[in-house]
Amino acid sequence: MKLYLAVAVLLLAFVAYTDAQGVEERFDEIRQQFAEMGQTFVEKAKSGFQQVQDSQIPEKVRNFFQEYYEKMVAKVQGQ
Repeated sequence: MKLYLAVAVLLLAFVAYTDAQGVEERFDEIRQQFAEMGQTFVEKAKSGFQQVQDSQIPEKVRNFFQEYYEKMVAKVQGQ
């Protein structure tokens, strides 16, 4: 019961705050912030994928597993 009361009070405080600023202005600010965060995330993700694609790590990992697989096949066939 106390939790419901606390949530209701917080909701009323939020409504009072947004009414004081203007609902449309506040939602526009929030929309702009989300758009900026989304754009930043996209740029960072592209940069990260490009770095991984340009690095030699995937090739080294693939070669390691290929060599390991070939060794295991040779070992199994030798027995």
